[in-house]
Amino acid sequence: MKYVLVTGGVVSGLGKGVTASSIGVVLKACGLRVTSIKIDPYLNTDAGTMSPFEHGEVFVLDDGGEVDLDLGNYERFIDVTLTRDNNITTGKIYQSVLNRERKGDYLGKTVQVVPHITDAIKEWIQSVAVIAVDGKEGPADVCVIELGGTVGDIESMPFIEALRQLSFTVGKENFCLIHVSLIPVLGVVGEQKTKPTQHSVRELRALGLTPHLLACRSAQPLLDNTKEKLSQFCHVPAENILNIHDVPNIWHVPLLLRNQNAHHAILTQLDLLNVAVSPDLQEWTNRATTYDNLTNSVRIAMVGKYVGLQDSYLSVVKALLHACIACSLKPTIDWIAASDLEDESAKLTPEAHASAWQTLKNASCVLVPGGFGDRGIGGMILAAKYARENNVPYLGICLGMQIAVIEFARSILGWQNANSEEFDDKAANPVIKFMPEGSRTHMGNTMRLGSRRTLFQTPDCVTSKLYHNSKFVDERHRHRYEVNPNMISPLEEGGLKFVGRDETGERMEILELPGHPYYVGVQFHPEFKSRPGKPSAPFLGLILAATGQLEGYLKTCQNGS
Repeated sequence: MKYVLVTGGVVSGLGKGVTASSIGVVLKACGLRVTSIKIDPYLNTDAGTMSPFEHGEVFVLDDGGEVDLDLGNYERFIDVTLTRDNNITTGKIYQSVLNRERKGDYLGKTVQVVPHITDAIKEWIQSVAVIAVDGKEGPADVCVIELGGTVGDIESMPFIEALRQLSFTVGKENFCLIHVSLIPVLGVVGEQKTKPTQHSVRELRALGLTPHLLACRSAQPLLDNTKEKLSQFCHVPAENILNIHDVPNIWHVPLLLRNQNAHHAILTQLDLLNVAVSPDLQEWTNRATTYDNLTNSVRIAMVGKYVGLQDSYLSVVKALLHACIACSLKPTIDWIAASDLEDESAKLTPEAHASAWQTLKNASCVLVPGGFGDRGIGGMILAAKYARENNVPYLGICLGMQIAVIEFARSILGWQNANSEEFDDKAANPVIKFMPEGSRTHMGNTMRLGSRRTLFQTPDCVTSKLYHNSKFVDERHRHRYEVNPNMISPLEEGGLKFVGRDETGERMEILELPGHPYYVGVQFHPEFKSRPGKPSAPFLGLILAATGQLEGYLKTCQNGS
């Protein structure tokens, strides 16, 4: 197994995840099989209990793993299906070591960070690296490892030491270190400054790791004298100093790496030149160029709780992008804080209230994504009502589907006290209920998680046609509340149709409103399986409906083309 380690220095948030993903793309384009591992040095066992404001969205895998959003980047870029073990955290490592200690596996020894924690890290990396993630038999050729955080952080020290040992164990021809750093430009001077990167590399070398390549983040392309200075003081050949400057869209990053012969430097270090081929990135070139040349756009109102941090909905944003590209459009996402739509907001912040409603009314479609807790629920219900009454295409994901059910029960069935048990556990008409297998005391890993099958109840529904007339679909879930099965009959008699259910027929997965241009709710999270060039069906339906193309597209699907 060959390993490519991506570390970061100077500051966090440099785009190590996109860099690691892009390296995977380039190596895959060279004919190699690639897998990925993300190391997060925090003590949480997984990302499941973290606030989106704290760490961005929680990405969900097929096996139910709640992981860092960078694994979403890996899956989208490299087109693989990862497992929960591809995300290593300090919490997981310490938990595994302590469990072994309790069982007596260490034969009475004093359990320490070195060697026991570091050995556990190495064992985890080496065992996960050989798991096939691309649907083929046998292990991958290269494992790209991203170490989260910044070199020098106290919490990442055991991982640095373990990776130093790993590099020595596997041998220099099986290990390549790429250090991502920042080259800032001071506004007054206008000079590209290399000193922060010099210090970062010095710290990395003091810990026993020497970078083979530098990936330098900057606003503008690096100047030749900047590269020369970096090469001289960081002990890295000038041809191995990569510049990842700002680009119009992230699909350009693999092309940037290819154009700078990053693949040649990595393959040389890993002794893979004799088995690799010249990278074929024509598909990525077409994708990046197509996006840059798009002129028409579609306005999408995103009504959510966590709009202050767009990474909270990263996969939703990417799924919208993939769907828009398929329709030759650029997405224009109008972020609306759900609480700004509420009547209370009209009294407290009238300007924000008026602006939110104007933005909603200017949009071609409405999307209500997932979330937890009761903040902003009133605004989401008003957004769903507006979309239903005004024939505006609507897509509700997870919580967004439940919102559509609550709004329908209140407005059409006249159940003014219809609610979810999440927001009112004593609701007279609980149209959304707590799932019986859930836990009310433990929050981590206790939801309905991972890939589950949804069976279409009729082929004559919009979503079945969008899924190419499939009888079923496997999508990823993350929820602990569901539509109350005891309330289905009156809801369907009122006109709401549950066209997708689970294999028991008791769990509602997809709802549609017949006669509406596009009013769809899904209990699952289709955004997690959207890929460039392969947009998610519900998102594609939303964009097609918003631009008046849905009917023609469905007729085409019906004809089998």
